[in-house]
Amino acid sequence: MEDNPELEMARRCVEQTGMHLFLTGKAGTGKTTFLRELKQNSPKRMVVLAPTGIAAINAGGVTIHSFFQLPFAPYIPTANFNLGKEFKFGARKIKIIKSLDLLVIDEISMVRADVLDLVDIMLRRYKNHDKPFGGVQLLMIGDLQQLAPIVKDDEKKILEDYYDTIFFFGSKALQQAAYLTIELKHVYRQKEANFLHLLNKIRTHQADEDTLKALNERYIPDFKPAKNQDYIRLCTHNYQANLINEEHLKAIKKPLFCFQATVMGTFPESSYPTEFELKLKKGAQVMFVKNDPNPEKRFYNGKIGKITAIDNDSIEVTGQDDKEAFRLEKVEWTNAKYVLNEETKEIQEDIEGVFTQYPIRLAWAITIHKSQGLTFERAIIDTAFSFAHGQVYVALSRCQTLDGMVLSTPLKASSVIGNSLIDNFNRQIALNAPDNSLIDKIEKNYYYEMLCEQFDFQPLDTYIKNIRFFFKKELNNLYPNLLQGIEQSVQKYNDEINVIADTFKKQYTYLFFKAENFKTDEALQTRLKASAPYFIDKLSELTLPINKVIYLDIDNNELKNKYKKLCSNFKEELNIKISTLTLLTNHNFDVNAYLKHKSEANISTKTNETKIQIKQEQQIGQDILNQELYEHLQLWRKEEAAERGLIPYQILHQKALLGVCNLKPQTEKELLAIPHVGKKTIEKYGTQLLEIVQQFSTDTIFD
Repeated sequence: MEDNPELEMARRCVEQTGMHLFLTGKAGTGKTTFLRELKQNSPKRMVVLAPTGIAAINAGGVTIHSFFQLPFAPYIPTANFNLGKEFKFGARKIKIIKSLDLLVIDEISMVRADVLDLVDIMLRRYKNHDKPFGGVQLLMIGDLQQLAPIVKDDEKKILEDYYDTIFFFGSKALQQAAYLTIELKHVYRQKEANFLHLLNKIRTHQADEDTLKALNERYIPDFKPAKNQDYIRLCTHNYQANLINEEHLKAIKKPLFCFQATVMGTFPESSYPTEFELKLKKGAQVMFVKNDPNPEKRFYNGKIGKITAIDNDSIEVTGQDDKEAFRLEKVEWTNAKYVLNEETKEIQEDIEGVFTQYPIRLAWAITIHKSQGLTFERAIIDTAFSFAHGQVYVALSRCQTLDGMVLSTPLKASSVIGNSLIDNFNRQIALNAPDNSLIDKIEKNYYYEMLCEQFDFQPLDTYIKNIRFFFKKELNNLYPNLLQGIEQSVQKYNDEINVIADTFKKQYTYLFFKAENFKTDEALQTRLKASAPYFIDKLSELTLPINKVIYLDIDNNELKNKYKKLCSNFKEELNIKISTLTLLTNHNFDVNAYLKHKSEANISTKTNETKIQIKQEQQIGQDILNQELYEHLQLWRKEEAAERGLIPYQILHQKALLGVCNLKPQTEKELLAIPHVGKKTIEKYGTQLLEIVQQFSTDTIFD
């Protein structure tokens, strides 16, 4: 595409800031092309969603409901934002959500406000609970003057008590979030200035008598296309399109051939891109429903053609205005889900199902709803029974030229259904259009926000204090020496990391706002690089006591799970900090590189050089005086439990195991004096325990 200031602003907003964006524009302004290029080139980790199966297939993504496993019933916004807990995601889906930088929703005009609120709940659950959409950047693409959300009457009655509008901008979460709106203005699809003017009148519901008169010049009663002219008819309802296609096919006095699709895996019938069973004849008018995957690019999605030869094994088609026919091959559509590649740590598509069929459908007629996003050289349009906002505009704007459009019924003012809320919203868009100076400010603020996040050590401090609190409450009697080490670590962490970080923030803030170019300023970047090794070393040193206690055995399952979660949060935050700081030691601070390393550390399942290396023998801690005996007793308890079908602590309590290890009893009397060792324990296991202790008592390493 040629230089386009609005497109360039949109690119900067998505790639260099974290600001939510609504990208809109008339039909044919390049929204789909922008999305395609973004998927190919964006450095951010992104997922593309759409409200319907067809829209998702066209956008190369998945549906909103399938990705987030949302219910189809209306959602009632309340103060209770714990709804996400009712839905169970697998570990892989959670990793994908946690690593997300950017969520793209295509055809946003068809997304209900309550659905967007559900998306907010799901993202908050696994990302940042305190930020709209969990802190994930939202890119919404679509045109509100095109097709609206489909809402049943009973659903509308429920939602209207809670939402001012069912359109996406009525979302409670979106109203809490700051977002920009960029309107693309250059139309690539239509080339005629007069036609563009008429379309815009329809789009903005300003169609006067002159507008309708000019468009109705294309009303041709009982229009019959010439044999060499392939017109497609756009209808408001499915039954109209099906009836027209059946009548035309029946009128062809040629043999009928049927071609069944092949479906492998999971591919919902509602998302089939064409008929499962294609019924075709020589001379049938068809529309291609996919771009040609071959280098020749003989057809594209929406192109009209005609079948010139057909038998049970092959189909030959001549495209509209093409001179030569070509043999058509079956192609594949995929029903994909997003998964995380454990090796590359990149989000990729995992194919759940494949639909294989010839990429055509009968095309004497299709519904206006199915035409959204397509372009036609010649079309016959019937809007006599239009029933929805945006329907007439979508139909008319599918055409490239005014001469290529024929109206089968006169266009009436009553057919152009408007919506005052949409009109008001669009007027506000025009009044608050961003410019490059605003994008500059947002980009600078975002860079500074990420820089502050890089040197914010409070989250890790919170996790450490949570572990200390747990130890103090639940494990103090069992591991008093370990608790003392944790207490000392918390104090040192505050003195040698938090206090220093606060002082350092004043330094880099001064340098940042003083710099002409904050991305390349030598003084700022040199200071940032010099600070990284200090914080890496201090993190490694001061979190060592916490790392030592991560793998402690706890008999109580409830406490064990709670402790496991605390330790998991701690490790995750520690790995993120050390990973991103390590990158900074050799490179200028870069937002996209920071986000990438942050995500990789967040989802990593393997230890790498940026993590603290802790050997198993260090994880026991100084409360265990005889480590080798402790490990042997653990193994014995585990084997004994497995043999008897019991849980290990039912054989010997953890406190009892520690007592045996540290006191090394030589008699049953000494064994009975150990807390949590009773007479039944001695009856069952006393002899074995004393033999194990005796075995290790001969080893002077413990004396």
